[in-house]
Amino acid sequence: MINKVISYYRFTPLADPDAIRLWQLELCGRLGLTGRIIVATQGINGTVGGEVSAVKQYLKTTRQHPAFSGLEAKWGDGTGADFPRLQVKVRPELVTFGAAEEIAVGPDGVTGTGIHLSPQDLHELVAQRDDVVFLDGRNAWEAEVGRFAGAVVTNAATTADFVAELDSGAYDHLKDKPIVTYCTGGIRCEVLSTLMINRGFDEVYQIDGGILRYGEEYGDDGLWQGAVRVFDGREVITFSDHARVIGRCDRCGAPTSSHVDCGSVGCKGRSLRCHDCAAADDHCAAHR
Repeated sequence: MINKVISYYRFTPLADPDAIRLWQLELCGRLGLTGRIIVATQGINGTVGGEVSAVKQYLKTTRQHPAFSGLEAKWGDGTGADFPRLQVKVRPELVTFGAAEEIAVGPDGVTGTGIHLSPQDLHELVAQRDDVVFLDGRNAWEAEVGRFAGAVVTNAATTADFVAELDSGAYDHLKDKPIVTYCTGGIRCEVLSTLMINRGFDEVYQIDGGILRYGEEYGDDGLWQGAVRVFDGREVITFSDHARVIGRCDRCGAPTSSHVDCGSVGCKGRSLRCHDCAAADDHCAAHR
């Protein structure tokens, strides 16, 4: 049996998110899919996995809804046990930045976002300009195992920290630079790029489809370095058999892409641990 995982999002006004929730719950249950789906008045965001024919049927059926016509999905290999269960929830925001009042969503998505770049467009921009800045739109700990070369990584521990990070003035020196924001699948940058433009950043871009789409095009032979943290049973993914391991164990410095929850004195909670150090510490447990 071949199993696949897809991730997707669509910003579009939804008048009745709870009706969408019930429909998605029934559809996934009938097809035997598991995963996590968030529905809001701003749209839908999901990652689901299961047998490949069931995933294809799910995507086909979801696209039949007028609001989700043409919905794009990023595909990845699954194990069949990537999610413990199915969760479909209604939330106030599609991505929890705590800035819903700043975000306007129309039928074509978020208004006032950064300029979308395909992976090819990104390479052209970098070739033409020598002052391009990559800004990681994910939580700082996600960047520990993979990031674009030379990227600025904020101190954000959660998505909700980004507004305070931007308002702190710590990145004001970048306001006249061409800034490329990036995140796992692109959804966080739809909001982040808008928040940055609202705060006076002059030239803001975002990678269409995020790191996952970039990896589909260039694998580990481009500007990306390391692994990608994902929020399912896979934990991390790489794009090739020659991906660099840029994470370093907090204890011994050995290369690793594995995060654990650590309860030992001196640990920061979620920490990078190599297999040997995690096994030697009774207070370390697998993060997921």
